[in-house]
Amino acid sequence: MLPVMRRNNWIPTMFNDFFDTEFMPKINATAPAINVIENDKEYRVELAAPGMKKDDFTVHINQDGNLSVKMESKKEDAHKENKGRYLRREFSYSKFEQTLILPDDVEKEKISAKVSDGVLTVTLPKQEVKQAEVARQITVEE
Repeated sequence: MLPVMRRNNWIPTMFNDFFDTEFMPKINATAPAINVIENDKEYRVELAAPGMKKDDFTVHINQDGNLSVKMESKKEDAHKENKGRYLRREFSYSKFEQTLILPDDVEKEKISAKVSDGVLTVTLPKQEVKQAEVARQITVEE
C-alpha cells in the first residue's frame, strides 16, 4: 500500500495573495556574497560588487571600533526607441550596508580597501605579536 499524499495547493497561493499586495509589496532583496580569509599576517574581506565603482563604497571604522562597509549605486539609462519619439527610462538602485566586528588583533590604523574586477577587498593587517624571550640566565642566591 502506498502512502496518500495530499496537496494543498491553495495554501501558498493564499499567502502570496495576502502578502504580495500594494500594501505589502514583494521585496526581492539580496545581499552580496562575502568571503573572509585569514592568514598569518592579515584578514581579508572580499565582497562581491559587480558593476560598482570606487565612488559607490564607504568603508570606515565606526564609534564602536567595528568595520562598516556601505555601498550604494544609482543608475539611470535612457534609450530612444525606433518607434517614433518614445523615450524609455530605466532606473536602477542598490544599497547595502554591513558591519563586521573586528578581532582584537587587527591593526586598525593600517586597514586598506580596493575595488578590482567587481570585488571590494578590505585588508585587515594583524598586529605583530612579539615573542617574549624564553631562554635566560637565572641567578642562584645564597
